[in-house]
Amino acid sequence: NAGTEADVYISVYGERGDTGSRQLLRSQKSKKFLKGQTDIFAVEAVHLGHLYKIVIGHNGLGSGNGWFLDKVVIKDPITDLDYTFLCHRWLDQGQDDGNITRELPVTDASTFPGRQELELKREETWAAEKWKFRKGITLQFYNRLTRGFICLYPDCRVDALGDKKNKHGKVFSAWMYA
Repeated sequence: NAGTEADVYISVYGERGDTGSRQLLRSQKSKKFLKGQTDIFAVEAVHLGHLYKIVIGHNGLGSGNGWFLDKVVIKDPITDLDYTFLCHRWLDQGQDDGNITRELPVTDASTFPGRQELELKREETWAAEKWKFRKGITLQFYNRLTRGFICLYPDCRVDALGDKKNKHGKVFSAWMYA
């Protein structure tokens, strides 16, 4: 009983305005809004720029009108970006909080320009730093103020007194020339 026979409406909001309320009429499936089904709709609108939220809901009419909505993905044909709006809640007067309309903010990082570059940098950083999180590793940080080492031990102990004579601690200086 997660599908609905009610009329479903959506409003899409972007940096250049909104679509207004639009009924989702023609799915690529013969019967729309069934449990476990992904429906695809074409919504004609002027280009709204980067999207930031949607409002989606139904009119509450028809038998079995309650609807469990997992997510909405909007593909912008001009920029080729996908915008994801997570819901994972009921739109049902008798379930959850009783609301049949939800306002959903964009949740996908793909809306930000340079997403691929940021993801690549994150992967490179993790590849260089993941050794610190292996079992048995003790991390040592040099504190210039106290001129001692602060140690984070594998058993979750922290030596924050700054041992000045730590036999394992080394201080490295890096010089960069441009």
